[in-house]
Amino acid sequence: MKKRNEKKILLFLLGFGLLSFMNILRKPPIKDWLIIFLVKGYISSILDKFVVKKGYIKYPLKLIKIFDTSFIFDYLLFPITCVYYNLATYQKNFKTILIRVLYFSVPMTMVEQWLERKTNLIQYKKGWSWIFTFTSLNITFLMVRGIISLVRVKAESEDRKFQ
Repeated sequence: MKKRNEKKILLFLLGFGLLSFMNILRKPPIKDWLIIFLVKGYISSILDKFVVKKGYIKYPLKLIKIFDTSFIFDYLLFPITCVYYNLATYQKNFKTILIRVLYFSVPMTMVEQWLERKTNLIQYKKGWSWIFTFTSLNITFLMVRGIISLVRVKAESEDRKFQ
């Protein structure tokens, strides 16, 4: 795929991410969604920095060249997707939480696989494959879901103290 078309893909993803972010700011409880967004951005940036430094993944074409990682994915798309996952699993049982993680990780893995094969936006190196992507997506979705559950439990116990 030509570099110009790849830049259009990145600009589309940036625009889509910004619109999606504006949408999540309209859904209560906003505080929870912002916590999820920030925690997920932090976790994904650390993990992505690690796999890039180790040479497993490379991002040859970037909109923001000062980052070795995919800024749009780490700080915008992945955190927003995690917020939507948490919206889809809010007040759901454990089985539903586990099933619904696949609703998000499978399409994301498929899109990344397509981008890796058809564009110069991402390159797998040193034996990296879609399996590692799929696994890391599921683990981080569930990890952030667990973190926000703990935050909610702590907040509820604090609320009860003041009643």
